[in-house]
Amino acid sequence: MAEPLKALYDGLFIEQFAAKVKAAWQPFDERSFAERVRGGEWERLELKARARAITLALGAELPGKYEEALAVLFQIDEQCTGLPYIFFPDFVEVYGLEQPDWELSFTALARFTQRSSAEFAIRAFILSDQARAMRQMLVWADDPNEHLRRLASEGTRPRLPWAQALPLFKRDPSPIWPILEKLKQDSSLYVRKSVANNLNDIAKDHPELVIELAERWHGRHECTDWIVRHGCRTLIKRAEPRVMHLFGYSAAADEQKLFTAASLTVTPSEVAIGGEVELSYEVQLRQTARTKVRIEYGIDFVKSGGKTSQKRFLLSDREYAGGAVAKGKRKHRFADLTTRKHYEGLHRLTLWVNGACAASSELLVKGEVKK
Repeated sequence: MAEPLKALYDGLFIEQFAAKVKAAWQPFDERSFAERVRGGEWERLELKARARAITLALGAELPGKYEEALAVLFQIDEQCTGLPYIFFPDFVEVYGLEQPDWELSFTALARFTQRSSAEFAIRAFILSDQARAMRQMLVWADDPNEHLRRLASEGTRPRLPWAQALPLFKRDPSPIWPILEKLKQDSSLYVRKSVANNLNDIAKDHPELVIELAERWHGRHECTDWIVRHGCRTLIKRAEPRVMHLFGYSAAADEQKLFTAASLTVTPSEVAIGGEVELSYEVQLRQTARTKVRIEYGIDFVKSGGKTSQKRFLLSDREYAGGAVAKGKRKHRFADLTTRKHYEGLHRLTLWVNGACAASSELLVKGEVKK
């Protein structure tokens, strides 16, 4: 089983980071810093909570003035790259949220996001003063650096995973549109993915707005087409008729004409958490003209309270000749992930053809085998 993300802060990480700070600012107490970080509930904390613990320990050990503390971090941030260093922008969120500090804080976030990511930290500024924060996001959306352009989109996502939600944008996403308009033809895939994910977030609360935007944007630029297609993925899974038509799929109302038979089998019929099964599927398409077919399988995962939540996985997405048989096999592992924990119980598996359920099967998931 893969190590949890919080393990990034295990081993020598804290000591090695403390040594970097000490080299930049001699009064820094490495031992006290490490003790503050690992005090309390450290072992139980997940990744973001551990990052916040590091932030608070830094705040206690660095100079008391915000600008002086940032000056220390500015001396070492080029040595600190990657996900573990999300506490750099988190430091800005915790200690730089007072309005007189905003210009310095924006400078720091623009600098730190290029080596880690400020997508979580910027949200506190949006919630504090939406108008002022969004003016800055519009500036970043025009920046030559792709990391800042991505921050303009990623930081405004209404439903960013791991982050505090932005209820104001769930209710009314209109302040986001000018940013997405600026980025809809971005040359960077890194940025385009974020724009698409932002649209996908918005589609969960305002599907009609995203459908209208997709129809307006589609067919104007290859980069924009990629964004629209990826940003409408939830709407495609829901088989929204206008979206299915936009991308060349037959609408849900036509599904009875698309296939004559379908099957889904799972082998074995029981699996322990951590094990894997093989799915075999077959779809007999009707004798029609060539048609675009999207085939997925869904799993109704049992949750901790006994309820279920479905997740779908793509099997095939391409054109087929009329009368063709679409079939294949796929292995699926039931190993725990940082984003999904498995529980015992009967899981329903389903086969989906252009958003219509075509076949189903069942799988009993049992407790993990003890070694």
